[in-house]
Amino acid sequence: QVQLVESGGGLVQAGGSLRLSCAASGRTFSSYAMGWFRQAPGKERNFVATINRGAGSTFYADSVKGRFTISRDNAKNIVYLQMNNLKPEDTAVYYCAAATRPFPVITVRNYNYWGQGTQVTVSS
Repeated sequence: QVQLVESGGGLVQAGGSLRLSCAASGRTFSSYAMGWFRQAPGKERNFVATINRGAGSTFYADSVKGRFTISRDNAKNIVYLQMNNLKPEDTAVYYCAAATRPFPVITVRNYNYWGQGTQVTVSS
């Protein structure tokens, strides 16, 4: 089992940047594919990005491709989401998640563990 704790959210102006972090407990972090999702008020939780166990492969939602970068440090048990050129429509609660299924994992139901989320608000 793994526990996930996100941090790094906040309020930023459009065009700005934020870096989210997700710290994982346990010694098996490198055995999980990791992903980021987001959920705006009244909307479904949507896929943002995923990274494979060895950090060699990534996959992004079209809406964030070219602006967001997912990465991981298996020695530190942390996964990151660097978000650049933020837009008001990026406003949401961002969640990290861990999956035992092989990469790429892009659906909510295929992730086994979830963090509590961190709020990102982008003002226009």
